[in-house]
Amino acid sequence: MSEAFQPIPIRPPSEGQWLFAFRCMLDLQLLTILRFLRTYLPSCRGRLLDVGAGEAPWKDLLTEAEYTGVDVEAADEFGMRRKPSITYYDGRRLPFADGSFNHVLCTEVLEHVSSPAAFLADLHRVLCSGGSLILTVPWAARLHHLPHDYHRFTRYGLSALLNSVGFLDIQIYERGNDVAVVANKLLVMNIRLLRPKRRWDACWTWLLAAIASPITVGFLIAAHFALLLHLGSKEDPLGYGVIAAKG
Repeated sequence: MSEAFQPIPIRPPSEGQWLFAFRCMLDLQLLTILRFLRTYLPSCRGRLLDVGAGEAPWKDLLTEAEYTGVDVEAADEFGMRRKPSITYYDGRRLPFADGSFNHVLCTEVLEHVSSPAAFLADLHRVLCSGGSLILTVPWAARLHHLPHDYHRFTRYGLSALLNSVGFLDIQIYERGNDVAVVANKLLVMNIRLLRPKRRWDACWTWLLAAIASPITVGFLIAAHFALLLHLGSKEDPLGYGVIAAKG
């Protein structure tokens, strides 16, 4: 199976604040991740490790913590620009000593890890006693970065998995709701319809996109209101945000 289109890498807001804000209006996954991280990252102190850092988009949210980013050697295969400030490794064992960090940040990475328990155990290893894990994962998201998309986790699966490797005080929060999920799916569908694989398919895909576009805009507006007013069902979220501690 091949992807209709690759996810767009997240650039730091400081590289284009208006463009980042516009993307958040359309990309509800990104918006809910931003709102979740904005609650916790500014209060982080000490050393923070961003695992799967990509292009370090969340570094701007830190006000006190010392930032270290790490990603796999093959990060460019995921569309990421290589940065001299990011440490690259083989994806097996993090190249840091036990107990090196006060916080570990890991956003939208766990679904791409074939052995999530071993990966989380390694995050646990590099945290100091009392340190915190800040994690996000998708739930209602299309297959992406193929073939390296292996998992979707419920809040119950996340809790059991984190417990199994030694994390304590696990707090799990839904990101988004069913209205946001529908809006997100409609937007993805419209993008796919406007970019058909075969040029001659455009005669019907563009027509369908023209019909669906007003509905998509309506659902996007409704989703923003639903998120703002805490409406909609959390049993079908866009994803989850997690805070957990190392005892």
